[in-house]
Amino acid sequence: MPNKRSGVLLPVSTLPSKYGIGTFGKAAYEFIDFLISSEQKYWQVLPLGPVSFGDSPYSAFSVYAGNPYYIDLEMLVEEGLISSADCESLDSEVDFVDYEKQFNHRYKILFKLYENSADKYREAISRFKTENKWVNDYAFFMALKYKNNQRPWYKWDELIKNRDAEALAEEEEGLRREIDFWVFLQYLFYEQYFKLKEYANLKGISIIGDMPIYVAEDSVEAWADRKLFTTDESGKFTMVAGVPPDYFSSEGQLWGNPVYDWGYLKENSYEWWINRIKWSLRLYDVVRIDHFRGFDEYWAVPCGSENAIKGEWLPACGRELFTEVLKNTDSLRIIAEDLGTITDDVIKLKEEFDFPGMGVLQFAFDGNPGNPHLPSNYTKNTVAYTGTHDNDTLKGWYNKLSTAEQQSVLKSLNIDAKNEAEIMDEIILSVLKSNAGIVIIPLQDYLHEGSEARINIPSTIGGNWTWRVKDSQIKELNICRLSGCMNS
Repeated sequence: MPNKRSGVLLPVSTLPSKYGIGTFGKAAYEFIDFLISSEQKYWQVLPLGPVSFGDSPYSAFSVYAGNPYYIDLEMLVEEGLISSADCESLDSEVDFVDYEKQFNHRYKILFKLYENSADKYREAISRFKTENKWVNDYAFFMALKYKNNQRPWYKWDELIKNRDAEALAEEEEGLRREIDFWVFLQYLFYEQYFKLKEYANLKGISIIGDMPIYVAEDSVEAWADRKLFTTDESGKFTMVAGVPPDYFSSEGQLWGNPVYDWGYLKENSYEWWINRIKWSLRLYDVVRIDHFRGFDEYWAVPCGSENAIKGEWLPACGRELFTEVLKNTDSLRIIAEDLGTITDDVIKLKEEFDFPGMGVLQFAFDGNPGNPHLPSNYTKNTVAYTGTHDNDTLKGWYNKLSTAEQQSVLKSLNIDAKNEAEIMDEIILSVLKSNAGIVIIPLQDYLHEGSEARINIPSTIGGNWTWRVKDSQIKELNICRLSGCMNS
């Protein structure tokens, strides 16, 4: 990363739109145009997978599938495939995402679209299925979830839960129409997404995507590929993932994802991981791997635990994995999310493959002059942020500090601004002026939004992932005043 490059963090779901959630439609193209006019080089998004209970993009039904909520209905209306009247149930201009409303109405609209136009796309969908083998298991999984009233797969009938071949064949035959519908949605999702990505790339904007290290317990991978994970003789998961107590939670974070059986993965030449990483590198221009430490060692907690305190660190095989991936791809355009307690071995793993790590300004002020999150300590191989999707907004964080702590921050950054807006801009500028090779600023921080615009509070359910930006806010924002000179 020889030259300074900056970008903006904004989840797709937060974009303005007519139908209640951000999509790959007009507002996404306009946001790319905004990035260009603002002399930015990157748009960082959160995972794009179909969300499960809790609406977290880090807990998706599939590591390959896309979230049908992001399929833009307005473009489909313009193409004459559905009518505006069909979409009235989602017509909304609210400032937050109502996931229940999306769940209750969007699929009905999309199913009508499927019934009216599936024949038009028959050949294209056939090619899509051939090129994306994962979609068959995913579509079957989703059809079964709906037949089972959305219950997780481990509460299905025993024969289906344990993938009895005869029972599966019978179910598949009876659910053919529903399975084809879920395939159709993935075709539409990726048709719209890759057109948007092509537009961004042609305009000089690269997409930074996010790859969660784990799969959700209620996912097609956990159901169909159970050998990937640690299980007992009956096939039940024995350990789940999380992290021990840290600055986010005194009880640690109990994520509940099944942990990988690295012995099995190694025996199979890491094929599953290689395919997943190659797909992510196709999906995004740069891939941020969430919880990178898990490739060196991972915190395993016994199933049934109430929190993540009583776990243990177990070894993973990241070095061998990334060596194998390099044999199968030209380059590893990866950002290592190396937050939390990081060991020397994790640092060595990151440096061996020249993966840039992360610097987060909100973690910088513990009184240690050597704190790696201080802007003065960023290196060229750092991707720097004021905060991530798990942090409060910059304004929200600053306003929660005591007066003494605020003064300490300003002194540390050599800021002499008087009013709040100037202080926010100067803090952002301290990150932009650092030695970090890439700087990513959440849009909320440029907008001087408070805690009401926070994306996520870790270890909580409800109220997360819902914030949305107004079209007028983007159009009135001028970030060149801060960062225009940084990308030259």
